[in-house]
Amino acid sequence: MVNEDRVLLVAVRARRWSVVLLALTALAATGCALLVPEALARAVDAVVSGGGGAVGPVLVLLALGGGGVLARVAATLLSARITAATTARLRAGLADHLVRVGHRGPFAAGDSVSRITGDCTGAGQITATLVEISTAALLSAGALVALALLDWRIALVYLLTLPPALLLARSHVRSTAADLLAYQEASGELGARLLDAVTGLRTIAATGVAEQEVHRVLRPLDRLGAAGTGTWRTQARMMWRAGLLLPLVQIAVLGAAGVGVLGGRLSVGDVLAALGYAGAGMGILRQSALFTALSRARSCAVRIAEVHRTTPEPVGVRPLPPGPGEVRVSGVAVRGALTGIDLLVPAGTVVAVAGRSGSGKSTFAAVLGGLRPPDRGRVLLDGVPLPELAPAALRGAVGIAFARPVLLGRTVATAVSYGADEVDVAAACRAAQVHDLVTRLPDGYLTRLADAPLSGGEAQRLGLARALARQPRLLVLDDATAGLDTVTEARAERAMAAALPGRTRIVVTNRAGTARRADLVVWLDDGRIRGTAPHDELWADPDYRAVFAEGATW
Repeated sequence: MVNEDRVLLVAVRARRWSVVLLALTALAATGCALLVPEALARAVDAVVSGGGGAVGPVLVLLALGGGGVLARVAATLLSARITAATTARLRAGLADHLVRVGHRGPFAAGDSVSRITGDCTGAGQITATLVEISTAALLSAGALVALALLDWRIALVYLLTLPPALLLARSHVRSTAADLLAYQEASGELGARLLDAVTGLRTIAATGVAEQEVHRVLRPLDRLGAAGTGTWRTQARMMWRAGLLLPLVQIAVLGAAGVGVLGGRLSVGDVLAALGYAGAGMGILRQSALFTALSRARSCAVRIAEVHRTTPEPVGVRPLPPGPGEVRVSGVAVRGALTGIDLLVPAGTVVAVAGRSGSGKSTFAAVLGGLRPPDRGRVLLDGVPLPELAPAALRGAVGIAFARPVLLGRTVATAVSYGADEVDVAAACRAAQVHDLVTRLPDGYLTRLADAPLSGGEAQRLGLARALARQPRLLVLDDATAGLDTVTEARAERAMAAALPGRTRIVVTNRAGTARRADLVVWLDDGRIRGTAPHDELWADPDYRAVFAEGATW
């Protein structure tokens, strides 16, 4: 079972050699920090004695100080590289799992974005944080040993102060864990609500519910503020307790060292060394930010583990044998959308899927395109169930275009060829009736998408070209030509037939003219097939005519 510890462990192991190098560098910095107080003591004693032997101890002190600075700089650079690489690995793994989970995941879009961005960043700091905490603890232990070598009485005084310091650090980690997890969860919910609102800005404006929507989006702010306040309150409590404890430790060590000077056991330089070791050893208490980062990394890993515990869609491995493109739908059901769909689409047939809004057309298209496996039943392409196909075989054989396509890629050309290695971009654009538009752009096919002023219908045509680019065996168009005028749509249909002769096409449509030009119409009503026949035969049914009542186009 995936838990937060496993998530963090896998992330750390991925950069094991870099972590080893970071640990060695941090050890070098710690070693220098432990040697500097003793070197300082020898240098001070040599200067105070007034002899000529002060040059050597001073040079040793400078060398150790410079070596410590260089080691800390190297450790900082390595920490940054490891954190960046760990964060990238966590994001890649989380994004891949979210894609494979698909519709079965309970994670809203905004919440998923929050997990990929904020949570992966927080968890990615785990290696650097653990190394810093470990070296700080090692420095404390080394300081205790050095004080014992200096004077066991000073070490005893210092040792008595360690339990309160350790309890304080442990209490800080435990106290911040719940607040940080609550903060991350509230932040994810806020991101989900905000993304929903941004996506539906026009609807919000049109319905005049902006004020209500603002209240809905900002509802998690109270929990977010409470969690943030709790975190800062805990950190403030850690700071003032540490601020009281550190001077008390230094006063106690100074008093014990003073007694040693009076007794002739210690020199003036030894007193400075004792103070240096006490300050270095208790320095872990000044690193409250490290404990906060550790708690945050664990709370972020909890949210990442939640995603990884969700069962992903199974990935097929079968190749698709040669075939004409026959589609067989057997007993397909999707909860809340489709019920008991049985259908045989002969190869090379153009099928229009029609029905009222909410009848299950888009869900049916998603199932036929392999984007969503049905809850029951199966879809076979040339005798092979779609879920059993290897992803590359499925995406190469099935092209899908949407009513509102999202164009990905830097340029127009890369948007059309997205996900494909070698395709004829211009031929696909000609078939989608968008080639002339592209050639009029400032840099033609090399025009950056951000600089291409595309209307909704033009974006639709580019999405259609993307679906055609791989010359698929089965083409599923989910209302993908709704933004085109009827003349352009008819031209696009003829161009597709010429570019992909004999290919099977399934077209979700609300236009009577599109349905009329199809070989067969599948009439969906409340998630069921109510009729399967040519458009002219179904037109005799008034209920079928009502599907296009808002404006039939011939």
